[in-house]
Amino acid sequence: MGIVLWVVSAFGAFATVAVLGVFVIYRKTPMVRANNMELSFLLLLFLCACFLIGLSFIGEPTDWFCQIRYTAFGISFALCISCILAKTVVVMMAFRGNHPGSNVMKWFGPTKQRASVIVCTSIQVLICIVWLTTRPPYAAQNTRFLSAKIILECVVGSEVGFWCVLGYIGLLACMCFLMAFLARKLPDNFNEAKFITFSMLIFFAVWITFIPVYVSTSGKYTVAVHVFAILASAFGLLFCIFIPKCYIILFKPEKNSRQHMMRK
Repeated sequence: MGIVLWVVSAFGAFATVAVLGVFVIYRKTPMVRANNMELSFLLLLFLCACFLIGLSFIGEPTDWFCQIRYTAFGISFALCISCILAKTVVVMMAFRGNHPGSNVMKWFGPTKQRASVIVCTSIQVLICIVWLTTRPPYAAQNTRFLSAKIILECVVGSEVGFWCVLGYIGLLACMCFLMAFLARKLPDNFNEAKFITFSMLIFFAVWITFIPVYVSTSGKYTVAVHVFAILASAFGLLFCIFIPKCYIILFKPEKNSRQHMMRK
């Protein structure tokens, strides 16, 4: 089971790096430039980190290892969803900015986009700091699951801290989904909001399924469920947001033109 999870995590990280390479090579094309190149690069880097964090759940747990894996998980997903939220705001602002006399985009330029990602992530960092300073995760010996064996596992410490980390990620995802849903019918030949909406639906489906399964499992299966939820949600974000763009860039170059994207 550990080998399978390791292979899937490594494949996800490799696929993310490959997509990042495509975006870097074709960074001057209209498809990449029109979809906020800087935020796309940041999102791909953070997605790669999410795939690699799945590897931290495999192996013998120690106190500091348990603390690192949970905080890294919470912060990395907060970074990803914050980038997607900023991209969604840019989509809505861009169309509002097309009206005569509108200066909406001046209020959410590249500097403010980066600042919004930092602010949204800083709240998650603060939650993790409070969690680590009050009742941090730790390694414990569990004999309740199999009485004949001692299972060394990570305990979350403060249940409130763990669910606050998950809850804040869910809050960011809800904000992102609502804004993307409202912007899904904006008149664009390649409206990114549609793909963000689908990615958030997959994200919700994974984590809503994760919660009851996580609560009802024990031992190594709890770790496997957590890693599966991380990988499934990361793959959902990668495939829904970036694969359609890569398909057009690599296989439909005639659509990767300013004339085609501005047709509507």
